[in-house]
Amino acid sequence: MCNTKFRRGKYPVKRMSPEDGKRVNIDSFPNFSATGSVMGMKNLYYGLDAKLVRCGAYIYNVSSKPEIYDNLS
Repeated sequence: MCNTKFRRGKYPVKRMSPEDGKRVNIDSFPNFSATGSVMGMKNLYYGLDAKLVRCGAYIYNVSSKPEIYDNLS
């Protein structure tokens, strides 16, 4: 059994169209499948304050360029 404590709650993921994703070169960011666990990825890898954006079939961590996340509605 893993000793990691998971924080339960909402883990917001904003959406971006594939066209906008190409414009900001979204493929250059770390990603995981949209069928994966947002809670698990934040708790184990990215940190709870990670800024995640769904584009197509993947969820991208855009924390290194927060303006991408902040400009989405």
